[in-house]
Amino acid sequence: MAASTEQHTWQKAGSRDNRKSESCPPPAQPPIECPECGSEKTWKDGFRYVKTETEELPIQRYVCRSCGRRFSETIPTWVKVEIPGQVLKLLHSRRNHLRAFLPYNCNSQVCVSDKEMKNLSRQRTRKKRAAGATTKADIKGRIIEYLWYLKKQGYAESTVKTRTRLLKQLVNEGAVLRDPEQVKEVIAAHENWSQGYKLTIVNAYDKFAQMLDIKWDLPNYKRLRQLPFIPLEKELDALISGCGKKVAASLQLLKETGMRIGEAWKLRWIDIDEEKRVVRCRSEKGGDPRIFRVSSRLLAMLNALPKVPEKVFGDTGLNGHRWNFTKQKRRLARKLQNPRLGQITFHTLRHWKATMEYHKTKDILHVKQLLGHRNIESTMVYTQLAKFEEAEEFTCRIAKTLDQAKELIEAGFEYITDMDDKKLFRKRK
Repeated sequence: MAASTEQHTWQKAGSRDNRKSESCPPPAQPPIECPECGSEKTWKDGFRYVKTETEELPIQRYVCRSCGRRFSETIPTWVKVEIPGQVLKLLHSRRNHLRAFLPYNCNSQVCVSDKEMKNLSRQRTRKKRAAGATTKADIKGRIIEYLWYLKKQGYAESTVKTRTRLLKQLVNEGAVLRDPEQVKEVIAAHENWSQGYKLTIVNAYDKFAQMLDIKWDLPNYKRLRQLPFIPLEKELDALISGCGKKVAASLQLLKETGMRIGEAWKLRWIDIDEEKRVVRCRSEKGGDPRIFRVSSRLLAMLNALPKVPEKVFGDTGLNGHRWNFTKQKRRLARKLQNPRLGQITFHTLRHWKATMEYHKTKDILHVKQLLGHRNIESTMVYTQLAKFEEAEEFTCRIAKTLDQAKELIEAGFEYITDMDDKKLFRKRK
């Protein structure tokens, strides 16, 4: 009986000659499912070869995009399984993975010590997660419900995406969302997460707890305020001149206006008035809208960009632009042998602009209006950053006529005083 079954199995697999002789095409094969999670999102991952008595058979291997499991196609061979007290001859009809012969080795130790039992530890982990996490469909549904809950509360699109991503990260780390104490344990276990990042995750989960009426005590994480990195103006100019056309235009815009990168990314062509040389800024993060006067150099850089889309910097995502800027600044930092360029971010230019404005005017209310802050405490940090500029050098220019004075002002020079019927200007080097 075994021999006939074995012969039938090989005939079912068929050879190339038998397949060529068939007149009708083979039926469509069902999608390959992952033996670990049951997902049909699988990719082909090369071949493995199984030696038989006559030849070496190629077996297609797959990798699951959901859980990362690697497995092989069905091996059409008979395999002997020796168990103490009995010898079985089983058809290897499942994927070639560790738990193929059920129920014999699903809870067994596989050549490891008691502390390293792979199958048993995996089974315990699954039971632990299943105790409160229910099914994946339920978790996915709760996350979608959480996303819609944030939208109904009026949160910005960027905030909704960020908090949803943080909630998914908690699930991937093994957190049971209905158990606040277990969520605290997962957050506290990550020592490489900063206090500010943990506070952000706690705030995201707090909204999830409010949605489900879960009562919990928020852990006491506090964001440690640090003084931001302020580069020199010549370093910013070197970075802008070395970047590509689109990145350079965005950096010059942030340098002259102090916008947030999100506000600059929303800029439309109708917001630019070339005759008056002003740019209107749409508010973000609860800030106030502003109007900035910009230089002719910035207008020329913006006009060099394609004007097909409605937005100045196109309809592409901000993450791609951020990644492109990171790649270019690292290249320039190596080329110019200046590692300080690698520390510059989009938000660094906002800090630089605020620091320079406070150093010139000593008016914190002016800086608050420039940045669009609604709380003066957010602006007070820039009063501590202006002291380092005391030893900075200046370039001085003399204007004898009104046209010369106009050109100096457009170039960024600051008027100081009159002397011998001449006007003195200065600009930081």
